[in-house]
Amino acid sequence: MELTVRSACRADLEEIMAVLEAAKGIMRSDGNAGQWTGGYPSREIILQDIRSGHGFVVMQQGRVAGYFAFIPSPEPTYAQIFGGAWLDDSLPYHVVHRIGSYPDIHGVFRAILDWCFRHDRNIRIDTHRDNHIMQHNILKYGFRYCGIIYLMSGDERLAYQLLLQPGATEAP
Repeated sequence: MELTVRSACRADLEEIMAVLEAAKGIMRSDGNAGQWTGGYPSREIILQDIRSGHGFVVMQQGRVAGYFAFIPSPEPTYAQIFGGAWLDDSLPYHVVHRIGSYPDIHGVFRAILDWCFRHDRNIRIDTHRDNHIMQHNILKYGFRYCGIIYLMSGDERLAYQLLLQPGATEAP
């Protein structure tokens, strides 16, 4: 079934929140109890993504199947990286945050990243140390592990970057 990406709108909020709850369930069933806790991501965060034009939904047959935020640099928590270095720290980039989907819909991660790389050649992403599913998807897509960043809360995240070289027409 074909997956498409479009800008999220306020009318999508309930469906987005349902997708994010399903994503939390996936994380918990895979042993990741430490990510997306305390009501995160909240309705207000998602509404802010939408208001700023950075919130996007993945659609399948008229149904919201996934959600993500695609945010232009700079990302304040990426200013310092520990135990490594960014592949390039001089070019503008986009960050992909808050990826979520239903467990029964496959290919959402690839659909999201394929869409993102059509809009920027330099993308960074981070995830929780216990989010093995996301780490697998990130590395499978071709991202390189760069080091550790810390969120404003002080929580650690594993950070990755993929920078398409000039002349490359698509990600690996």
